[in-house]
Amino acid sequence: MYINDGPLEATEYFSMRGPKPPTIELADVERLELERLGRRHTTPQQLALRARIVLAAADGANNGQIARQLEVSVDMVRRWRERWLALHLTALADLPIAERLTDAPRPGKPTRITDEQVAKIVALACELPVDSARPISQWTGREIADEITKRGIVGQISGRHAARLLKRGISDHT
Repeated sequence: MYINDGPLEATEYFSMRGPKPPTIELADVERLELERLGRRHTTPQQLALRARIVLAAADGANNGQIARQLEVSVDMVRRWRERWLALHLTALADLPIAERLTDAPRPGKPTRITDEQVAKIVALACELPVDSARPISQWTGREIADEITKRGIVGQISGRHAARLLKRGISDHT
């Protein structure tokens, strides 16, 4: 291939396609924290991956190169490059690195069951069904949902949702 009277290597030719992505410049403290997040075994894998994306972008790699290297989509690389740049002006004291790499809140129905209601549901599940005049030895989803509404803890809840709350350990009650 020849462009402007000189032969080009294949890597040079393919790296010229498309607009150049915006550059990311990292402060030393940001780079150190991103590297630490990427290496730490207790870091959730999504955060570690996003940290590696930002580091590769800061090292000058384009979106396609990063996507191939990390085996992710170009859209994902582009999204996290843009999010990092959008949040980069925020002070680290206000928004730590790990929080910059977390998912944005998703749209949808807000939580309708409060923490207080969840605590009451857990307490109810710890009681014996016989104490609530139920002729069963163990709570079922339907039975506990009926008892939850009977006691007025929540206005309406399905047996499936009640069982899911208890099974999940109440860590995410939406």
